[in-house]
Amino acid sequence: MNNTHLWRTLGRNFIISILLFGALLGLLWLIEWSVNAFQLSTFNFQLLKWHDPAWVVGIPASIIGVAYILTVRDPHNYTGFFAGVFMSVLLGIQFLLQNQYDSAFLYFFVFIPFQLMSIYKWSRNKDDGGASFEPKFLDTPRLFLSVALLFFITAGDLLINLYAIHGSLSLPGGWREAVTILLNGLLISSSFLANYWLIYRKTDSWIYWFIYSIAGIGLFIFLGNAFSIVLFTFFMVINSMAGIAWIKATKPENMGWLKRICNE
Repeated sequence: MNNTHLWRTLGRNFIISILLFGALLGLLWLIEWSVNAFQLSTFNFQLLKWHDPAWVVGIPASIIGVAYILTVRDPHNYTGFFAGVFMSVLLGIQFLLQNQYDSAFLYFFVFIPFQLMSIYKWSRNKDDGGASFEPKFLDTPRLFLSVALLFFITAGDLLINLYAIHGSLSLPGGWREAVTILLNGLLISSSFLANYWLIYRKTDSWIYWFIYSIAGIGLFIFLGNAFSIVLFTFFMVINSMAGIAWIKATKPENMGWLKRICNE
């Protein structure tokens, strides 16, 4: 597969993403207009928040992000990570505008380097006959380490947020606030592991992208953000499609921990 074809695929995926988001935004505008026009709500119903700078920055970030996912759905197409770099920059800016400094730090100083590492590793010549280009599941020890990191990072983010915001483990908002902070930590930990394992073409990365989508849906249900609930549901579908494509592309001998479970 030559580079010209890879870049054309990225360009085509950008067009698909723009069309998908255009349809999505159009549908949400229609719902918003209908609710307000027919007075189906006692307040000004808003799904689209064009007055919010962070929300506006999030739209192109999401469009680029979907193009990125659609492109790296092919485990041989490294061009998607160029889109991933731009997505990470925009998401970092969005989190800064929302005063979510932990997430902004990760996108600027962790995820962008991860994307650049992916470009380097994925674009290298197939010196070993192409074996390193094949998607693989983690082996069992790395699976346990990865799951442990998921819990460790989530718990660490929870503790950091509790002490940074309140200076103690007590929360005025009670369990709802605790769950909100916990889900935000799960967003960070799952996206960290998803980005990291993508560097090494591990099919497990899509499991973490799925967890990321579910955590996002849960988080914005608690925050009452209808647009973000729809957006993360959309991400869940796209991530699931990419994950299924990678599972199908994973050879039986590369099934790792999953092969061991199936054999038992």
